[in-house]
Amino acid sequence: MPGTTLPPVPHYEPPSVTKEDVDWAEFPLIDLSKAKTPEGRAELAPVVRDAMRTHGFLYVVNHGLTQAQTDRYFDIADMPFAQVPEEEKKQLAGKIVENGSYRGYKARRLWTIDNGVRDEIEHYNLHRPIFQQQHPKALQPFLPELRSLTEHNHYNVLFPILRMLALGLELPEETFVNLHRFEDEGETYLRYMKYFPYQTETDEARVKNVWLKGHTDIGSITILWSQPVTALQIMSPDGKWRYVKHIPNGLVVNAGDSMEMLSGGFYKATIHRVVQPPTDQRGRTRLGMFYFAIPSDDVKLVPLAESPVLQRVGITRKCADEDAPTAREWRMARTRAYGLSELQRRDDVVEEQVLNGVVLKHYN
Repeated sequence: MPGTTLPPVPHYEPPSVTKEDVDWAEFPLIDLSKAKTPEGRAELAPVVRDAMRTHGFLYVVNHGLTQAQTDRYFDIADMPFAQVPEEEKKQLAGKIVENGSYRGYKARRLWTIDNGVRDEIEHYNLHRPIFQQQHPKALQPFLPELRSLTEHNHYNVLFPILRMLALGLELPEETFVNLHRFEDEGETYLRYMKYFPYQTETDEARVKNVWLKGHTDIGSITILWSQPVTALQIMSPDGKWRYVKHIPNGLVVNAGDSMEMLSGGFYKATIHRVVQPPTDQRGRTRLGMFYFAIPSDDVKLVPLAESPVLQRVGITRKCADEDAPTAREWRMARTRAYGLSELQRRDDVVEEQVLNGVVLKHYN
């Protein structure tokens, strides 16, 4: 963190971990400290490759921040919600429909979840340079720390993972890194996100206890800083929903649409959702801290066909190469449409929509 004297911040006290017996998802855990050397990356690359090919999810530990540093970042994460007046939030609302951008606030009850019920999710999105957008007054003393956090996410977590994913495709290590340069035009975000319980049991029943329906992420890699509220589920390879465990001072990393398209379907965009927490955590809010990495705006989302691996196993395309969107086009289309546009129901589970010629699925 920058400096030695940090401004005081109100402490956010998370709930205790659940003691209930739930069906946990099982996927690999890697020690990211090993990825500092070429030999370490070569050792971890097959594990990362297989995890992202099979599950699309990965646990990460030893990412470079202490528990105390992570706790402080979660304290700061609560400030955009607990310390900012509603009028100021409205003034800093993201231009979601106008610009296809989440920069700023996304208010509660913007999205439709199911059966006419609106979401209870609020988030605040900080564009990765941090200093290029207006922020709430309460957050301004912490901007140098938040810039440090985005750089840590980008250079010390995202880049090592991208290097190992490139090795998994037998491509040069910097292949994906070069598509995600920190200084390029793009919309990679640090996001603080707070889930509130539905206001009535009737709403909870109408959405079948789903707080955010099954979906894939827009970008290439999502980094979730693990928190103790048990609500995140992934669709396992056998088609069953299973809960993601809390790893103290750990990360949960998953692949998104852009990575699936760039890898020709080799790496899977993970289907995941958020549901009502177990009984012993019910009624508590769920505070999340994320880093959503999206390729640079001008990157065309076509398979990296030069990969020897793809040449052996084949390429699965979502659309013809000539019709493939750029990262900017895909990000804007998905941002404008999510929770705001009509979906076509295909069966009891799957709903679909077509964006930029690509079929996008949602899962109830």
